[in-house]
Amino acid sequence: MARNRLSAFATGLVAAIATLAMPASARADELQSSFDRAFGTELRKPQSFEAIYASSFEQRIAELADPEQGRIGVAAIDLATGEEIMVLGDQLFPMASTSKIAVAATFLEMVEQGKFSLTSEFPLMLPVRSAKFSSPRAPVREGQYMPAIDLIEIMITRSSNPATDALLAAVGGPSVVTDWARRQGIKEFSINRDIATLVRDDGEFNPATHIDKRDAATPRAMAQLLAGLYRGDFLSAESRRVLLGAMSRTVTGKRRIVAHIPDEARVSHKTGSLNNTSSDIGIIECPDGRAIAVAIYVTGQGTRLAREERIAAIARALYDGFNVRAQQQNPVRNWTAAPYNTGG
Repeated sequence: MARNRLSAFATGLVAAIATLAMPASARADELQSSFDRAFGTELRKPQSFEAIYASSFEQRIAELADPEQGRIGVAAIDLATGEEIMVLGDQLFPMASTSKIAVAATFLEMVEQGKFSLTSEFPLMLPVRSAKFSSPRAPVREGQYMPAIDLIEIMITRSSNPATDALLAAVGGPSVVTDWARRQGIKEFSINRDIATLVRDDGEFNPATHIDKRDAATPRAMAQLLAGLYRGDFLSAESRRVLLGAMSRTVTGKRRIVAHIPDEARVSHKTGSLNNTSSDIGIIECPDGRAIAVAIYVTGQGTRLAREERIAAIARALYDGFNVRAQQQNPVRNWTAAPYNTGG
């Protein structure tokens, strides 16, 4: 069995290396297939997958998401027209802290059900120094108690891990968040560890060359999650205001999605970072009233700064490309999102 797995790995890796001589668009497509064959992570391709490079817009995104120095996954949806663009959109990537949006949404649903309130208090869950992999879960201790609304704020805006684990413990653990996402129709999404354990175990695999199904999602799934949250499909208007408001005040990731987006647009987003991987997902609200759901996951590329530069470039190309499409097509909007008050 081990020999067969090693053989599959070697075969897939050789195939992946061979794709480097291909054009960028073909290289991205073939590299996905070779990784999937090597690591047993085959996912069903959407029927429209082969058409996503049919224009200069799609070609530009494919070039920016060139996987030569590490896997890059992109999914974006123009919420006015429903048009999508994907690069490795159905391949799993480490969510890192981008999963915190789903943690907040799960808790807010429980507030709507009357199980908690935004003033309910929970203790920060502080990691305790321990030997790596010495236990299935990293040990934590209780810290300061904080109201849920404040835990959500620092979890999203500052990516606080102790705050995230406080809310994960409150809702019943990672599996409850996964179940919430599945109930919303977000299938390729799984949270398996609390953040303390995820951080402790970080570095076990190289995400540029290895696909770990734990704590992972596809870019398509995350773009769908963002779209549903923004449209109000999953949560009440008040819960939507709380979550999107916090995302609009995010202070992490200044060199990522927000870096090159014009000042007249508004970005509400959540970043993620782990060993050899950087990500950013969010909503870009355009001056003309359209909104774009964007999920970008970058691995490898040499340095964190290089990954962030790639995220920023892809985000701006998506913004420009969808704006050009809107001007050319003058589409009729499918829906209008209710405005939300960010609360500051």
